[in-house]
Amino acid sequence: MANRNHDRAAEEPVSESTSEQRREDAAAWSPVARYASELFGTFLLVLGGVGTALFAANVPSATDNQQGVGYLGVALAFGLTLVAGISAVGHISGGHFNPAVTLGLLAAGRTDARHVAGYIVAQIVGGLAATSIIAAVLSGKPGAFAAARDGGFASNGYGSASPGGYGLGSVFLAEAVLTGVFIAVILSITAKKEYQAVAPLGIGLTLTLIHLVSIPISNTSVNPARSIAAAVYGGATPLAQLWVFIVAPIVGAVVAGVIVRVSGRRQLTS
Repeated sequence: MANRNHDRAAEEPVSESTSEQRREDAAAWSPVARYASELFGTFLLVLGGVGTALFAANVPSATDNQQGVGYLGVALAFGLTLVAGISAVGHISGGHFNPAVTLGLLAAGRTDARHVAGYIVAQIVGGLAATSIIAAVLSGKPGAFAAARDGGFASNGYGSASPGGYGLGSVFLAEAVLTGVFIAVILSITAKKEYQAVAPLGIGLTLTLIHLVSIPISNTSVNPARSIAAAVYGGATPLAQLWVFIVAPIVGAVVAGVIVRVSGRRQLTS
């Protein structure tokens, strides 16, 4: 019986990737449930974050609230929606909601390769569903959708499309390094049983911090699904620059995953 249980765990590493999944017996969840969870979580993340950027970041008023929630509000929106998503469905899928996270965890040996394609497709679909809802709402006010599209639809960018005017090299470096840091935090905090209750908060606050650092640099991606979802409605420049916000986060995530995996092996053998 012990051998059979061990074999089952070896066959389902995605179900053992976090302490919460182990506690909740995630092996009982079907692939469809996992993919649906990733779709929902990414939908929530993009709806909350990009929606805040487009609807609330800058709300002019003659007397007050001239800047809306600003960068801080957008950063908190992304962090809080991630906390909510992980809390809601993290025990089913692991709460990736980000292709870079999925590939980083794969590189670290914490996700089963057979689920990677399904996770990534679900994440992209969830993000696109969110921005489609946002676009539909904007269309209900004359000129609102056109204004959002002309402003890039909260897309990521470099050069003239960077909020602070940062060039390609700076943006690529920031996106890769910050995604790597994000992956390292996720891998560390989800590996510890004693942190399972605060893991969603810790991961969400890390994403908030990353946005506070990098919104002026790149408008913060660290998530290809988020970038794809916004660029589809952002026009020619976001689409032309989209490759950076797919490649850089994935490079940073995979490098971080490999480093954590190799470091863990060395610690075990020392």
